[in-house]
Amino acid sequence: MDIIEDYILHHIDPENELLATLYRETHVTQVNPRMAAGHVQGSFLTMICRMVKPRRILELGTFTGYSALCMAQTLPDDGELHTIEIDDELEPFIQKYLCKSPHGQKINLHFGNSKDIVPTMKPCFDLVFLDADKRRYIEDYEAVLPLVCTGGFILADNTLWGGKVVENAAIYDKQTAGIQKFNDYIAADRRVEKTILPIRDGLTILMKK
Repeated sequence: MDIIEDYILHHIDPENELLATLYRETHVTQVNPRMAAGHVQGSFLTMICRMVKPRRILELGTFTGYSALCMAQTLPDDGELHTIEIDDELEPFIQKYLCKSPHGQKINLHFGNSKDIVPTMKPCFDLVFLDADKRRYIEDYEAVLPLVCTGGFILADNTLWGGKVVENAAIYDKQTAGIQKFNDYIAADRRVEKTILPIRDGLTILMKK
């Protein structure tokens, strides 16, 4: 898989300098740097946003801000991206890169629990990127779905979870169990059209009917 990813990296547009610096610093300073989107997934998010042309985006799970910056660069000047992060200790790191980005002013950074913040958001969002606590994916999904425009999209990250979704890891792994329950829940949900792409750790794309 590393060979394939390396091949992809050499055949897509190069990572811009700001994102590359952010990614490097994330790996130097953060305990779980793999949570950062990275160039392959980041370029995919950018391309999806180019296609969907959202004016309002909601993200659950900012981490160090890589994915937010990838999506924000596609927004029009009057567009806005709201991103929610539970770990307020990341604020100095995130704000540093928002200030350096020409698109940082489009990003509204919220700290706290998504279950408290999402209900305060006004509809409607053209796109939602779901990438927070995997144990709460169903709850977060139900919270954001009413805020999504008809024909709008939800992207749920990590839905293959390193292949654990087809193992018995859920017996002792609540994160895996959360993803498995979410995938089963979505499969039966007729309010949305859905597909799963095996990009990085799995990405489910849902369109609200």
